[in-house]
Amino acid sequence: MLVQHVMGNKPVNAIWSVTQDNTVFEALELMAAKNIGAVLVLENDLLIGIFSERDYARKVILQGRGSRDTLIREVMTSKVITVETDDKIEECMQIMSDKHIRHLPVNQHGNLIGIISINDIVSAIMHEQKEHISTLESYISGSPYS
Repeated sequence: MLVQHVMGNKPVNAIWSVTQDNTVFEALELMAAKNIGAVLVLENDLLIGIFSERDYARKVILQGRGSRDTLIREVMTSKVITVETDDKIEECMQIMSDKHIRHLPVNQHGNLIGIISINDIVSAIMHEQKEHISTLESYISGSPYS
């Protein structure tokens, strides 16, 4: 299964972002409103970073910073790993596991089109496995159609 399949299950143009000049508090408000665990950091529509719940915990809370007076530029992750729509989701899962990350921005032909989470990948794999099981059950029962 490819990333484009996972992206097909997400709302179109659902790129939730902040700028590096936003405060952490503003980013957290957006994340809470959209029920997401990370926001992309964009400048002039270019991806320059990502800010996640993990960044908040490790770079704000644990360092005694305040979310209302800390700018995203100070705590964002600037080395962002991205994937393409034609990458396999198994490869994405491996990247997430190896790099200990939960979100991957997605590009299509060099253009940012969204973000996938570990939850998106797990859900897609579970759906695919259910389809395989259903197909095998139909095969075993001798019914060509289910």
